[in-house]
Amino acid sequence: MTKRHKTAKELFSYPLYWAECYGVSPFLPTTREEMDILGWDSCDVIIVSGDAYVDHPSFGMAVLGRLLESKGYRVGIIDQPDWRNTEDFMRLGRPNLYFGVTAGNMDSLINRYTADLKVRNDDAYTPYGVGGKRPDRAVIVYSQRCKEAFQDVPVMIGGIEASLRRIAQYDYWSDEVRRSVLIDSTADILLYGNAERAMLEVTHQMAMGKNLDELTDIRGTTIVRNTPPGGFTEIDSTRVDWPGKVDQIYSPYEYIPEGKCQTKDDEDSDVMPIRVIPAPLRRGEKLDPEKTYIRLPSFEKVSKDPVLYAHTSRILHLESNPHNARALIQKHGKKEIWVNPPPIPLETPEMDGVFDLPYARVPHPKYKKARIPAYDMIKTSINIMRGCFGGCTFCSITEHEGRVIQSRSHESILNEIEDIKAKVPGFTGHISDLGGPTSNMYTLNCNDDEVQASCRKLSCVYPTICSNLNTDHSPTTELYRKTRAIEGIHTVSIASGLRYDLAVEDPEYVRELVTHHVGGLLKIAPEHSEKDTLSKMMKPGMGTYDRFKRMFDKYSKEAGKKQHLIPYFIAAHPGSSDEDMLNLAVWLKTNDFKPDQVQTFYPSPMSLATAMYHSGKNPLKPVTYKSEDVYTPKDAKQRTVQKGFLRYHDPRNWQDLRNTLIKMGRTDLIGYGLNKLVPAEEKDRQVRQRPQKAKPGQATGASHTSNRPTIEKNAVAEKARRKNHHSGKPAGSRATGEQAAPSQAKRRKSKVKSR
Repeated sequence: MTKRHKTAKELFSYPLYWAECYGVSPFLPTTREEMDILGWDSCDVIIVSGDAYVDHPSFGMAVLGRLLESKGYRVGIIDQPDWRNTEDFMRLGRPNLYFGVTAGNMDSLINRYTADLKVRNDDAYTPYGVGGKRPDRAVIVYSQRCKEAFQDVPVMIGGIEASLRRIAQYDYWSDEVRRSVLIDSTADILLYGNAERAMLEVTHQMAMGKNLDELTDIRGTTIVRNTPPGGFTEIDSTRVDWPGKVDQIYSPYEYIPEGKCQTKDDEDSDVMPIRVIPAPLRRGEKLDPEKTYIRLPSFEKVSKDPVLYAHTSRILHLESNPHNARALIQKHGKKEIWVNPPPIPLETPEMDGVFDLPYARVPHPKYKKARIPAYDMIKTSINIMRGCFGGCTFCSITEHEGRVIQSRSHESILNEIEDIKAKVPGFTGHISDLGGPTSNMYTLNCNDDEVQASCRKLSCVYPTICSNLNTDHSPTTELYRKTRAIEGIHTVSIASGLRYDLAVEDPEYVRELVTHHVGGLLKIAPEHSEKDTLSKMMKPGMGTYDRFKRMFDKYSKEAGKKQHLIPYFIAAHPGSSDEDMLNLAVWLKTNDFKPDQVQTFYPSPMSLATAMYHSGKNPLKPVTYKSEDVYTPKDAKQRTVQKGFLRYHDPRNWQDLRNTLIKMGRTDLIGYGLNKLVPAEEKDRQVRQRPQKAKPGQATGASHTSNRPTIEKNAVAEKARRKNHHSGKPAGSRATGEQAAPSQAKRRKSKVKSR
């Protein structure tokens, strides 16, 4: 590792807290009774989560709880509390250090509402999949309840919901830009991304007697300040319309009270004011990133000016490399939101340590035999890596986990398989996944540490694969072979998303995958077929898909298997016109794809595509009021039609598609034949009126004549029922003999009567 790479304190090097004498608990306690059994009089940290408590490394509360436990802290869990009062938030008593609040593994609003803003009836992270067990905006609600329960206890918020709302963000559900969740929740500190480093550092410092307001420079944290820190250089990026000639500014902002922005390098140094540089002049300056921050447009500005919102989104994403990112600051009224640079990624031994913690690997016993769908899905899957350098604009993984891939060792992964064999009830020998955000970015990173330390690219694979990117899949291929060789393992599936543009760079990997790890169907995500839309997604063109399909078909044939690709596509994505969706539908029909599950674009917080959706601008390029405009279908009818193009084969979509094709002047695609997309209206009416085979007694809406056999059967059944009733037999009993099977003559007689 070169000197240009940032380093961090080794994750497991922190000293043990005094309470380590209590040892490891079978499960982190969720009640006072469980605490009593462990001999605890109090908890040092209490984690409040919107998910049911599953002690598994795929659940954030378990990872952070077990990590803190490994350093000697007593950690309790308040899972899915009743948020309507404070009673549930007091069930473990007052924590000695702080409350840690998370909405859970999913954003609470995405968990609760569909892309069409319809309420979901289920929740995969709840026993029996019951919906409605967590509030909307759970981080805000839980944090405020913790403050009400114990006013003097600090509250730390984190998880994906807090992480993606650390600055002002567009909120799809209210159709407005909202303040940083740190302001709305009244919490004391926000941890973003995978928070192991930040959480251990904050907890250690608090255990040493420091207050949270003293912890201002910990990576991966966001805090509230009254004023910016002194001794820094500020890059002013609050506008996009700088005049042609820009003069350098040397005075502090007028709103900083005198004496508030002062720091001293040592006791004898002079006061060091902030130095302000307008953004257009920053390139000529050699600035120390450790003493530089970027001023974003204020919440008040971005909430009223969508162009400034897109500009702010671009800055945030350009400052995501932990090796060169600078702090960000954004004014909210009289307060300043200060975002420290991202955390340093975990090294392989640290990743191993996190996943080797003593997880029970099952839900808490209090749920008894209740089924938790999310657990059922991942109980035999293994997370082998973190991060994603794909940069897909519609995805928020990068904003949360970062672009640097963090991989586990083979040994750690193989040990986890043995752990699954020993701990997962009813394990049959099937590993359901070896993956993570993607299945095939394991160990792939930049070949040059110095290049990576200075890189600000939004993607390592778009528009083409970077020449500095390692694309060698052999560590993954070797891992697959090792897992299959374990005694008691008969199947290892790969279920995480495959980056086929990377896979084609290593044919041996594709051969291994197709031969041994595809169960007939492999899901991949081209997302679209049209260049303009793909450019707004930062996804490769269909030429790469065709290349992968040829390899997939070749190796499937060599393996003697009949296997198929199942492609995923998105409708109504920013940049996607009706013409683009039409061309995609034609591509689908030409290739004989009839998708059942299709996606409509969902504007998740902080993603680049969400910035496009809200602003109509393209933040993949410098944003100005005259820069590239991005068309986005927002109207509910438009979104429905675009989704209908993906399901061109569904009769329920035909009328809308016909109307759209007529408006587009593409009536040539209406009619009958292989080169048509939807049938003409006359045939549509016939299809809709075609009678369905009826079950006995079931109304079908078919004509009287076509429904006659059902009428006859009903008449016979009713006659038998009445006879049973008069003979004293139960109404539901089965008739026998003549009652169950009337003679042919009686059936003919019944037909005559029915006429």
